[in-house]
Amino acid sequence: MPDLSPNYLISLELRELLVQKLGVLQKDNVVLQQSLREQHTQTTAQTEDLFWELLEVADALEALLDYLENNPNPSPEFIERLPRSIGAVNRKFLGVLGKRQLLPIELQEGTEPDFNLCRVIDREERTDIPDQTITKIVRRGFHLGEKVLRPTEVITAKSDNGH
Repeated sequence: MPDLSPNYLISLELRELLVQKLGVLQKDNVVLQQSLREQHTQTTAQTEDLFWELLEVADALEALLDYLENNPNPSPEFIERLPRSIGAVNRKFLGVLGKRQLLPIELQEGTEPDFNLCRVIDREERTDIPDQTITKIVRRGFHLGEKVLRPTEVITAKSDNGH
């Protein structure tokens, strides 16, 4: 069977240029693969660090749960310390998030809502404060850098006379 594939002739100058460009592409490919390996190693290390920190939070919660499970009638001292203990675990968890630039959105009750940062989930009749004033923060919101990851959920005042 005859060979029907066409034969192309290129000049020596063009061939050398193509060989040079292929060499550059191969070098770039090696550099990119090395960079990708380094990024993967760094991402793996960061993920492991995150998991270690989260395990510390889980350990603190587990210790509280174990105590409650093993002591069905906890001492009044334990009950008195419980809010502080849970607060410490919460601060530790927020610290883990904060290290990764995931920070709580700071809103105050008694102010007008910034609808870029919060979502009104309910309204309550109030005559003592202006309409649309935040009366309660139901769930804290968080932002990652400039991006709102989860808006703060709030309840606002509803006033018929539009104070």
